[in-house]
Amino acid sequence: QVQLVESGGGLVQAGGSLRLSCAASGRTFDNYGMGWFRQAPGKEREFVAVISRGGGRTRYADSVKGRFTISRDNAKNTVYLEMNSLNLEDTAVYYCAAVSASYGTTSRADNYDYWGQGTQVTVSS
Repeated sequence: QVQLVESGGGLVQAGGSLRLSCAASGRTFDNYGMGWFRQAPGKEREFVAVISRGGGRTRYADSVKGRFTISRDNAKNTVYLEMNSLNLEDTAVYYCAAVSASYGTTSRADNYDYWGQGTQVTVSS
């Protein structure tokens, strides 16, 4: 009963930056941790980042540490993913997802209850 809608995807050059947003509605937003996942063509879904319900804890995949930053604004029911120093390997459909706070900052996709429809990020060489 949580609806998630991603936005902000697009085409960027390698080395550039992009900010994704995920707007939530339905249930109380601050009851959930929020994660970002991505899936490139021909590859499996991959964990990117997660932030706890209050925003005090974050976790990142090794491949994006130091380049991506996840944040949330509970007053706006929105979670963000700031992506910097983008490279070709970052090209994927990016999904936001909601997880019960009891799971903490989990990277396991199976723990997430709700998913958005995804937004395409394409990085050109």
